[in-house]
Amino acid sequence: MKKDIEIPVVKDVHLAVIHEWNDESLSNNWNAYLINNRLDAIEMVMVVSKGFDEETKTSTMRHGIGILEPKSFKKIELLPEELLSLNNEFFVTFFAENKLFEKRFLFPKNTIAAKNLTPIPIIDKEGVLSEA
Repeated sequence: MKKDIEIPVVKDVHLAVIHEWNDESLSNNWNAYLINNRLDAIEMVMVVSKGFDEETKTSTMRHGIGILEPKSFKKIELLPEELLSLNNEFFVTFFAENKLFEKRFLFPKNTIAAKNLTPIPIIDKEGVLSEA
């Protein structure tokens, strides 16, 4: 029976954390973004996130995004500085092609840092792309 279960592979969907200016707090903040670099929309998008290490675990956050159009992005959440020293994990679940997709994105502890900034597709800003 297990051999009959098809698990689709997620392609062209990314998660990035971008260090950007916030006019309200008058400071630079780290924000997590979901990027749909596919040619079709993804629907019923749900993101579940948490931070953890050997001794600490944060609350689990759930974000219902709905539809994310092709070649677009959506801000998910703010990551306070104290969470950057933890592993930050995001599970993204969505429907596309009449199938259910799920992917785990991980930012290992201390990898969300200015030294690791790279150009982020679609957003045209520098940030840190997650490990798959």
